[in-house]
Amino acid sequence: MLNLKQSVKNNLPFILFMVLLFSFRSSVADWYYVPTGSMEPTIQVGDRVVVDKSAYTLELPFTDVVVAKTGNINRGDIVIIDSNAAETRLIKRVVAIEGDKVKLENNVLFINGEKATVSAKDHNLYSEQILGQTRTIALNPLPSPAKNFNLVTVPRDHVLAMGDNRNNSVDSRYYGFIPIEEIQGKANSVAFSLDPDDMYLPRKDRLFTSLQ
Repeated sequence: MLNLKQSVKNNLPFILFMVLLFSFRSSVADWYYVPTGSMEPTIQVGDRVVVDKSAYTLELPFTDVVVAKTGNINRGDIVIIDSNAAETRLIKRVVAIEGDKVKLENNVLFINGEKATVSAKDHNLYSEQILGQTRTIALNPLPSPAKNFNLVTVPRDHVLAMGDNRNNSVDSRYYGFIPIEEIQGKANSVAFSLDPDDMYLPRKDRLFTSLQ
């Protein structure tokens, strides 16, 4: 016991540093490894995404206890979801917020009566413009059972989230509306990226790139 106390005393600065580091990652900022292509082309497989965990709420470290609300979830935000329905963490884009009326017709979004403008950019890539926002989405030619859904209204304290790789994303079209309490933070940028198709070498063009 004496040796343990002495060891703790001798290493106290390091122990305090580690506690503060993990507390910071728990409540303020963290990173997320992206294992799938559901958010391509915006986010690539192998990206390490910086997550602002205090973007919407501030929680006590190592708990889900909310200390304060710090911001609102907006359409277009890319968020980390600790999904009970999926039993895993997801990274998706918030397409619609509570109260929005939204439908999808042959991969074309309608939100509150406004139809998205979709124009071709490159191979399977399209520019999507709606409600003042512009983003690049992927629409591969494979048939998708989720390219349509009827008009729905997003309920209170929920959002509707989808992947930018529209025909290759398991999202609200499968799991339903996302409870706000499951959203863990906002993805703001890519810290760095390792290419799994090239011996996990760094992608220099992805270094410190912002996400939109």
